Amino acid sequence: MVEIKYSGDELWARIERAVEKVKERLRRVTKALNEAEVPYAVIGGNAVQHWVAQVDESVVRNTRDVDIILNESDLDRAIAALEQVGFIYRRAKSVSMFLDGPDAKARDAVHVVFAGKKVRQEYPEPVPEIDNYELIEDARTLPLEALVRMKLTSHRLKDRVHIQDM
Repeated sequence: MVEIKYSGDELWARIERAVEKVKERLRRVTKALNEAEVPYAVIGGNAVQHWVAQVDESVVRNTRDVDIILNESDLDRAIAALEQVGFIYRRAKSVSMFLDGPDAKARDAVHVVFAGKKVRQEYPEPVPEIDNYELIEDARTLPLEALVRMKLTSHRLKDRVHIQDM
């Protein structure tokens, strides 16, 4: 039997706080990179949310992390910009990420992939370049076609669900 720790208003408050933490992390990242004029594109669940919300907000799903594309040549500038707002750069097992403070977990981090590079060697396509992007509010994201192509390339279950949502 599973012990239920939270219920009622306390449970809803925890759910709302979890969603808001990701949104706040996304806002801090995009604001810092915009101010430092570091090119980037938001990808993953947050990019899918931006596209889906324009068509049918009832289909929007929450996501637990922030994923971005950077040019590898801009990594040092991104590190400097994001350190100014509390992020700590880490590279572990060939994964680049920005932890949200010294006690942050990798699953909650800002995950980075590099434009023009393959995420996995077996993928047929590299990560899209970020010269072309869409501005949704003040966040840069991939054009819809490029985002869908990226999702088709990785073809994990969550990517197939994202494609279905879009």
